Amino acid sequence: MSSSTQITTSQLSRLIGLPDAPAIVDVRIPDDFGASPYLLPASVLHDYRTVGDWASSYRGRHVVVLCQSGQKLSEGVAAWLRHEGITAETLEGGYGAWQQARGLVVSHAKIPTRNGAGATVWVTRARPKVDRIACPWLIRRFVDPKAVFLFVAPSEVVAVADRFQAVPFDIDGVFWSHRGERCSFDIMLEEFGLTSAVLERLATIVRAADTARLELVPEAAGFLAASLGLSRMFKDDLEQLDAGMLLYDAFYRWCRDATDETHNWPSPMSRT
Repeated sequence: MSSSTQITTSQLSRLIGLPDAPAIVDVRIPDDFGASPYLLPASVLHDYRTVGDWASSYRGRHVVVLCQSGQKLSEGVAAWLRHEGITAETLEGGYGAWQQARGLVVSHAKIPTRNGAGATVWVTRARPKVDRIACPWLIRRFVDPKAVFLFVAPSEVVAVADRFQAVPFDIDGVFWSHRGERCSFDIMLEEFGLTSAVLERLATIVRAADTARLELVPEAAGFLAASLGLSRMFKDDLEQLDAGMLLYDAFYRWCRDATDETHNWPSPMSRT
C-alpha cells in the first residue's frame, strides 16, 4: 500500500489529461533518461540538484515527482517541495513502474525546444474551427501545459514561425499537418507516440469533423456543430481556445468513461 505521500501508477493515469491534473516533475538522472527517452504526459524534466532554484515555480500546484525507481531522488525532491509549502507526492515505483504498467508516454525527441520561460511556442492560422483547437488541447493536456499558441494571418504563419522561433502547424507544407486522409490531430498522436484507445476514439471524431466525413462516427456531426458555434461566438481566437478546451475535455471524458451510458426521458421507472 502506498504512503500518504505517494501516488500509484493507476491513480496517476486516471488524472492525466484532465484540466486539474497534477504537475509531473521527472528528476531521472541522464543515464536513466537516456535508456528510455520518454516522458509521462505533460511532465517536465528537472535536475534534482537544483531543486532549490526551481521549486518556487510550483507554488499553488499539486506536484507528482518521479525518478527511475521512486526512491531517494523523488523522495528528496518531493520533501523539498513540501518544505516550500507545495503539495507534493512521489510516484510509487517511479518511471520503472510506469513503464512496466505500459502507461502513456510522450517521445521527448519530438517535443520542440522550449523558450526561456520553459514553454513551447506554436503558430497557426487565425479563426480556428476544429484541428486548430484540437491540437492545442492535445499539446496542453498531454505534452506541454505551458504551451503558447499564436494565431496569425494564413499568409504570415511561416514567417512568424521563423521570426518568433515558433512551430507551425495545420498549414500546407509543414511537418505538423494533414497527411493523406489523416488530420493534424492524428499526426500529433502518431509523432508524439501517444498510443491510447481513448485518444484514438477522440481522434476519429476530430478527423470526421475536420475532413467533412461525418459518416465515420455518429458523434462527428454534433462535434462539428459545437465547434462551428464556438468559432462564431468569439472574435478573439485565444478566448475561443479557452472555451474550446472545455469542449474537448468533455469529449475526452466521454470517450474514456461514458460511451456505454445512455440517457432518455421519461425514465422507464416513471413510465411504469
